[in-house]
Amino acid sequence: MSDQKSTIAYVRSEILEQQPAPRGQVGASKWVRENLFSGWFNTILTLVSLYLVFNLLQALVPWAFGGVWTADSLQDCRTILNERYGNTHHACWAVINERWNQIVYGTFFPSSEYWRTHVAFVLLILAILPVLFDALPRKMMWITVAYPFVMVWLIWGGSLWGPLSVAVGFGIAYFAASVAARYLGSGLIALVSVVAALVWWMILGPIVVSALNDTVPLLALREIQSRELGGFVISVIIGVSGIALSLPLGIILALGRQSDLPLVKMICVGFIEFLRGVPLITLLFTASLLLNYFLPPDTEFDLTLRVIVMVTLFSSAYMAEVIRGGLAALPKGQYEAADALGLDYWKAQRLVIMPQALKISIPGIVNTFIGLFKDTTLVFFIGIFDMLAAAQAIRANSAWNGITWELYIFIGLIFWVCCFSMSRYSQWLERKLRTDHR
Repeated sequence: MSDQKSTIAYVRSEILEQQPAPRGQVGASKWVRENLFSGWFNTILTLVSLYLVFNLLQALVPWAFGGVWTADSLQDCRTILNERYGNTHHACWAVINERWNQIVYGTFFPSSEYWRTHVAFVLLILAILPVLFDALPRKMMWITVAYPFVMVWLIWGGSLWGPLSVAVGFGIAYFAASVAARYLGSGLIALVSVVAALVWWMILGPIVVSALNDTVPLLALREIQSRELGGFVISVIIGVSGIALSLPLGIILALGRQSDLPLVKMICVGFIEFLRGVPLITLLFTASLLLNYFLPPDTEFDLTLRVIVMVTLFSSAYMAEVIRGGLAALPKGQYEAADALGLDYWKAQRLVIMPQALKISIPGIVNTFIGLFKDTTLVFFIGIFDMLAAAQAIRANSAWNGITWELYIFIGLIFWVCCFSMSRYSQWLERKLRTDHR
């Protein structure tokens, strides 16, 4: 008996091979059990939802995927559906196939100039990528800097001297600020740079551009008027311009609202509260009808530019409050840490405070961007033929009179793709910047 006890091992001398987890504890089955059938109430909700989704898809899938893609009119489309199914209870996607250029480019944009919008869109992608993804070469930022001037030349046409003159104005402002920094205080540097740029843009620049256009016109393109722009193109122009301009302006307004200078704070608070309290459509009507009354006689102020200004100002007011929320969420220790490092106000904001505030504010910033892009459809009410106006024009045509769902589903899908892409990028950026390791 003692010999038998001495041969019994109480500690395993060899390691067992790793066994796979039970199937019910991993993978899709675990997720389904925990999220869809975790209790009697969730089970009932899941079954009711599946029933509703099934009935919806049962009606939607045949309607959408059994539709007609080639027809010259709604009547032809219905004739084809009657021959194929014996009824007309299917989509007539032929209107998209025939009128897609009207939805994308607008009603009046000349077809011979479509290539300009294609080039502008490709350059837009190249200009946005280095801003969104820091892994790309920093040299691509030159495309981002040059894109606004190239885009204006491509879309509106004319000589390249005009956009180059605007770019020169920014260079003059930078040079004036560099010179003023040697002799003036920091408070006057911005004023000197702005005055120098305005003198060039308002007085000297037009004279120089006019002389150059008369002597050596540079890469002159056919001029496109604002009334000729429309469709998806005008939505992208207004949306991207408003997004790019409202963020820096919103940052300035947020900082101004927290300023210790009473005058600066009062101006920023008044600006933000006034624009947030006025509907955007009111500002668009102001840009369209009333703004010319406040300009000097014979002054030409492009309608699209007026809309971009109003949309930017409106969005910047909301952006300022989003960023102010991010600033308020920072603990006081961050401000004290910046002071302990001996940083002045602007360096503290640039290196310590603002990066953290923007990181906190990412969901709100992207939400404002999405709202701004969708609000571009309001330009329809002031005579700019965006995609909704193009849909109305298509439906007014005798060939397609009576068609509705297909047009608005297609337009809604375009907006959904753009807005969903912005949402997904913001989620990716939040995960990339997360530092709490959760």
